[in-house]
Amino acid sequence: MRLQKYLADAGIASRRKCEELIAAGRVTVNGSVASIGCTVEEGDEVLFDGRPVRSGGARVIIMFNKPKNVICSNAEGEDRVKVTDFFDGTLGYPPLPHRLYTVGRLDYDSEGLILVTNDGDAANRLMHPRYGTEKTYRVLCSGWLTPEDKRRLRGGIELEDGMTSPASLRILHERQDGKTELLLTIHEGKNRQVRRMLAATGHETLRLVRTRIGSLELGGLKPGQWRYLTGEEIEALMKQHE
Repeated sequence: MRLQKYLADAGIASRRKCEELIAAGRVTVNGSVASIGCTVEEGDEVLFDGRPVRSGGARVIIMFNKPKNVICSNAEGEDRVKVTDFFDGTLGYPPLPHRLYTVGRLDYDSEGLILVTNDGDAANRLMHPRYGTEKTYRVLCSGWLTPEDKRRLRGGIELEDGMTSPASLRILHERQDGKTELLLTIHEGKNRQVRRMLAATGHETLRLVRTRIGSLELGGLKPGQWRYLTGEEIEALMKQHE
């Protein structure tokens, strides 16, 4: 088996990222620094940053309710709290026996549903923009939306990095304090897209919670809580990304 596939199957990263790790000299096989194109067989000792790598484990995908002020970076040496810190013992929770990283991202000041996995290839598929996976956000914003605001949000808004695709919008509550609660569904992944769409119509986003990704609903998970996806949920999710 090619080394990059072995590493990806072990949940280290996607195959492409694993190739970069090999090229950087961070992987050894049987005591020697590995090179691109290297293959491994059963019984070989594979180390990543000096730690043993075991391939062939079961695929794990976790639904996590990300609290505010937590980042989705998989980078090492980051001072801020990361999603993965909830699973590796850093924050005092019992560590899971998987090397995990986040699928996609959710802004530092946003909350809600994020997926975490040990499967690099699955993560790559789930993040790919060609699938146009719908994501729903519950938003509290300043002001009440005018009919023109609603028309623009539903039809697409010109941002500095291009026009957004049509979105689904539902007003939940126009509050007496002059704020609006709404649901906005998009199927793109532009940086801070929901916040920028509302800002373009003159409304500041005060709170943003992602409640749905594709067929997956956040449900009753509280911030900081998580659960494993069932086999049926994983199968349905991967079928959406074939």
